[in-house]
Amino acid sequence: MPNEFSAGFEPRALIIEDETLIAEELTERLERFGFSVIAAVDSAEEGIEIATAQHPDLILMDVRLRGEKDGVQAAAEIRQHMDVPVIYLTAYSDKSTVERAKHTNPYGFVLKPFHERELQVTIELAMHRYAMERKARQS
Repeated sequence: MPNEFSAGFEPRALIIEDETLIAEELTERLERFGFSVIAAVDSAEEGIEIATAQHPDLILMDVRLRGEKDGVQAAAEIRQHMDVPVIYLTAYSDKSTVERAKHTNPYGFVLKPFHERELQVTIELAMHRYAMERKARQS
């Protein structure tokens, strides 16, 4: 998946998803899209730890996770430490979940079950938006 952001290197993704089969499927798809998956974890706490230590280029985040924190809380905490595009992947689209997610300034919100093309387009747009915002900040 060539884009302005990844020119010259393989972008690295972190998957924070509590369903093992979905995490495995996401890993396969991201690798087909040209990403290197640095980890797939099932809790917010572990996701925050890996994100802050390894600085991924993209995070795919489930809203409902194992542990005390959910994905929205994890995304908010990660955003305090770094600027990284987060795309939510969730089966929950109720108004309160969407409102909470909006406050973390996500780069996408994909409902499960998702289709590969939908996921790919969302990732491409997120990476493009992030690259353009980065260029604007640098100039």
